[in-house]
Amino acid sequence: MPELNTSSLPDLIFSILFFFMIVTSMRQEELKLEYKAPRGNQLTKLERKTSGINVHVGESKEEPGNVMIQINDKIVKEDNVGMVGTHILDALNQMKNDDRVAMTVVLKVDAGDESSGRHGMTMKIVTDIKKALQDVNALRVMYSADEQKSKK
Repeated sequence: MPELNTSSLPDLIFSILFFFMIVTSMRQEELKLEYKAPRGNQLTKLERKTSGINVHVGESKEEPGNVMIQINDKIVKEDNVGMVGTHILDALNQMKNDDRVAMTVVLKVDAGDESSGRHGMTMKIVTDIKKALQDVNALRVMYSADEQKSKK
């Protein structure tokens, strides 16, 4: 029985690897604010991560004490919450059509950190953001949290 010639196999594997590197898009966000997720015990995962628009709410790293809202990579200050809707629409326009249908706004609100003395965000800022989302008809909202370990 003749041997199988595998000399072109590495070229094929590298071609496939190169193809996947080109067509895959990695979404990286550099957080410009302090954020620690709250704990929860009844959590569900977002079905399509590409259809989620991340809205981080927390204290500024550069200006401690000032509340900032980060939508993907855009920054909105607390006193200009009305701009949240504009940035959500911009992010929506950059999505593919399939993702637009299932678009979900993922609110990632800072719960604070007791060890460093940093307080969490108030419900007032969350209410203001939700009002801005209603104004642009972004009605599917999800709150992000880390899973709470059960005590036994």
